[in-house]
Amino acid sequence: MNPPSDYKLSTTAYYDTHVVEYCRNTVSTDMSALYAPFLCEIPAHGRILDVGCGSGRDSLAFLKAGYEVVPIDGSPEMVTATSKLTGTSARVLAFDEIEFKREFDGIWACASLLHVARRDLDAVFVRLTKALKPEGVLYFSCKYGDAERFEHGRFFNDMNEDLLKSLILHHSGLEILDLWITDDVRNERRGAQQWLNALVRLSRERGAEV
Repeated sequence: MNPPSDYKLSTTAYYDTHVVEYCRNTVSTDMSALYAPFLCEIPAHGRILDVGCGSGRDSLAFLKAGYEVVPIDGSPEMVTATSKLTGTSARVLAFDEIEFKREFDGIWACASLLHVARRDLDAVFVRLTKALKPEGVLYFSCKYGDAERFEHGRFFNDMNEDLLKSLILHHSGLEILDLWITDDVRNERRGAQQWLNALVRLSRERGAEV
C-alpha cells in the first residue's frame, strides 16, 4: 500500500487517545532479554536516546542501571506518562524532528520505527546516524512481515530480514551486529506475533564525518 501523507497523525492520535490502556498493557512487560545485547555495547554511564519512549518502561530500566537517558516520543500523552514514571523530562519530538549530533552511545528504538513508512525510513535513519557517537549502536525492532498496513488507526511497516538488510545497505558506516527473531512476550493474550530485532553499529570513520 501507499500510505497517505498524514499517516503519522492518525498513529500519534491513537497513542494520545489510548495512553492509559497502552501503558497498562506494556509498562510491566519484562524486556530484560532484549536489553542485554544492547547494553553490552554501551559504556558504563553511557548516554542513551530512547526513541518512541511510550510508557517510559525502557527509559526507567536504563536509568536504574546507571545510564543517562533522553526519552522522546511524538505523542504528548506518552511523553507525560514517561516523565511521570521516570521522574525525568521526556520531550515531544517526532522522528523527522531529531537533530542531535554525535551525542549518544546508544539509540533504543523498540517498536517505534515500525510506524515509519518505507518511503520515509531512510531520512529517519540519516537523523539517527547523525545522533550516534562514533561506534555507537542502534537497536530497533518491528513486527515480522513484509506489509505496510493500518491496524486500528495505527500505521505499521512490517519488515523481514531482506527488507532490513536492504535498508542498512543504504547507509554507509552502519554494520549489522545481530539480527534475530523473537516471539511477542504478550502472545498468550494477543495471538501469535513475531518480531524482527536488529542491532547495528556506526563505524568510527563514518561517525567522525557526520
